[in-house]
Amino acid sequence: MTEEIDFILDSAKEAMNSAIEHLVKELRSIRAGKASPAMLANVQVDYYGSATPLGQVANVNTPDARTISIQPWEKNMLQEIEKAIMLANLGFNPMNNGENIIINVPPLTEERRKDLAKQAKAEAEHAKVGVRNARKDANNEIKKLDVSDDMKKSAETEIQSLTDQYVKEIDDKLVVKEKEIMTV
Repeated sequence: MTEEIDFILDSAKEAMNSAIEHLVKELRSIRAGKASPAMLANVQVDYYGSATPLGQVANVNTPDARTISIQPWEKNMLQEIEKAIMLANLGFNPMNNGENIIINVPPLTEERRKDLAKQAKAEAEHAKVGVRNARKDANNEIKKLDVSDDMKKSAETEIQSLTDQYVKEIDDKLVVKEKEIMTV
């Protein structure tokens, strides 16, 4: 195949990979019953007037499967961190003991598990849309090329094969996450 077609295929692969990377990041933030620092990844703390990710103002770890411990690097940040967790509306009740913040992660109800599974499905669907958009863009670029119809057909077949491969990978990741969410 020509260099132009190879470039288009590489661009499509890159776009599809970024859709998968985004999905992995989103799935990581969906809580699955076990405590994880990733649950607080989207919490923004007011750090001297600017919104700062929690991980940049405190050490976040999980001493056990049901507890998240947050130790701020500056003691005067305790209230700000506590406020930020409440504002993030994650359903957590942070407890401040003057040194650090402890969050007990309650076990998920059946209803909440189903909601989280739906959320995971929606994220997987977004990733599939990203992959399909990459396929559409690549096919449009190939149609514009000044090459033989056989080469165009061959490139489109290869793009479809890539698309199928990435959609299967998304489905596999979703199955794993749903199992993790629904396991009590």
